[in-house]
Amino acid sequence: MNIIVIDDDKLVALSLKTILESTGKIKVAEMGSSGEEAIRLYSRIKPDVMLMDIRMEGITGLEAGERILKSYPDARILYLTTFSDDEYIIKALNMGAKGYILKQDFDGIAPALEAVMGGQSVFGNQIITKLPELIKPRETYDFAAHGISDKEREIIELVAEGLSNKEISGKLFLGEGTIRNYISGLLDKLDLRDRTQLAVFYYTEIKA
Repeated sequence: MNIIVIDDDKLVALSLKTILESTGKIKVAEMGSSGEEAIRLYSRIKPDVMLMDIRMEGITGLEAGERILKSYPDARILYLTTFSDDEYIIKALNMGAKGYILKQDFDGIAPALEAVMGGQSVFGNQIITKLPELIKPRETYDFAAHGISDKEREIIELVAEGLSNKEISGKLFLGEGTIRNYISGLLDKLDLRDRTQLAVFYYTEIKA
């Protein structure tokens, strides 16, 4: 897996490179220290995943991520930060970032990158507990009008919990191909782009 690490603290970036490459599964192709560098490096390298800080001088990580996703909608961006600021979390989710984890959880960074590479959305435990409070529910939602069945609602919940297609398949005793088809159909019905937005939908319309 080739990744780019963006952090305005070069010591942190070097530490991340050492830790991640020691797994033998991750190659840090480039490192940068600003949002401007993030945009330029992504365009040149097109990594499997970009691991990026949020608070940086000039263009922030969120602004850089937004610009990257406009040009490359399939970009996998995982935010790593010391700040669990509510506004940052909501913006990262809405823009289509693949995850938001805190730097304090060093042991969880490599597994988070692998999960994102595998198509999952990743949120640290501190983030997950905040989501229901952050996203206000609408008064009503007509699932029937969108043709969403009870089984599909169950799949949405499991996606929001961060389960992979294989894990959902095992829980529901359905083939992985069937689960992929269900999720693809849900994204079409709800006019959503990816699993991250499906997770946000769950916390907005079902969980809350």
